[in-house]
Amino acid sequence: MGKKVLSVINSNVFNYCSLLSSTQLSVELQHIFRSPHPIIGVVHLLPLPTSPRWGGSLKAVIARAEQESAALAAGGVDGLIIENFFDAPFTKGTVDPAVVSAMSLVVQRVKNLVPLPIGINVLRNDACSAMAIASCVEAQFIRVNVLTGVMATDQGLIEGEAHRLLRYRRELDSSVKIFADVLVKHATPLGSPNLTTTVRETIERGLADGIIISGWETGSPPNLGDLELAIDAAQDVPVLIGSGATWENIPSLIQAADGAIVSSSLKRHGQIEQPVDPIRVSRFVEAMRRSLTNQDPTKAKSSVMLSSE
Repeated sequence: MGKKVLSVINSNVFNYCSLLSSTQLSVELQHIFRSPHPIIGVVHLLPLPTSPRWGGSLKAVIARAEQESAALAAGGVDGLIIENFFDAPFTKGTVDPAVVSAMSLVVQRVKNLVPLPIGINVLRNDACSAMAIASCVEAQFIRVNVLTGVMATDQGLIEGEAHRLLRYRRELDSSVKIFADVLVKHATPLGSPNLTTTVRETIERGLADGIIISGWETGSPPNLGDLELAIDAAQDVPVLIGSGATWENIPSLIQAADGAIVSSSLKRHGQIEQPVDPIRVSRFVEAMRRSLTNQDPTKAKSSVMLSSE
C-alpha cells in the first residue's frame, strides 16, 4: 500500500477515535447531570461553626442553603456545588470537624429538597474532607482547588495531595468524581508552568475526572484561548468554566468548554454576598442553551481536538 493510502487510513482512524472519545465524554456528563453540557450552580453557605463570622445558628445556614438550592433548581441548572465560601479566611489544610459535620447536615437537607446531582468543595483545599462528606451523603463529585503542583495563595503555599486523595477514595470504596482546578483563581503558581502540560499532568498523574479553568479571581472569566488549550490537552476529560460566566459571555466561552460552574452572576444584582436570584438563573440558563442550540458544529470540542493535531 502506498504512503498516501496509509496516511488516509491513519487519519480516518484518528478521526474515528477522537469522535468516539468525545461521545464517551458526553455520555459521562450525561450520566452525572442528565446533560452533556451541564450548568452547575454554586450554593455559598453562610459562615459555619468555628469560622470568624459564624452567626451561631445552624438553622439559619440550612434555611439559606435550601432557599438558594431551590432558586437554582427552579431556574433550570443541572447540578449544584455546595461550599463553605463565607468561612474566610480559610485554612490551607484540614478544616475543623465542626465544619465537616455542619456541611454534611446541610448537604443532606438540600438532597432531600432538590433532585439534582451535588458536588462538594471544602475551602480552601480540604479535598479529603470533601470526599468524606460526598461519599457519606452520596453526592456525585467534589471540586479540588489544588490537586497537583504548588500554588502561592493568601493562605500560604498549598501543595496538591492527589496521592492521598486518590488512596482515600479507594479506601472508602467511593465512586465520587474529582473535578480539579488547573492554575486555580486567587493563587499564583510557583515558576511559569505551561497550561497544556499542567492540564495533562492533572489528568494523567493526578487522575482528575474533570478539569476546571477559571479567571484570576471570583467573578473573573477565563481567557478563551486558555479554554481552547485546555480542551485540546484534556482530550476526552471534561473541561468546565470555573468562574466569571455571565449570560453575556457564555455564548462565546461555551464554544470551548463542556459546561460551566456559575455563582456571582446568578446572585441578586450580581453581588456575591447577595442570595441567588431565580430570574437571573433562568436568564443564564436560557442564554447558554440557546448558544448550544445554535453552536457551529465545526467549533465543537471534537473538531477542536482534530484540528489541533
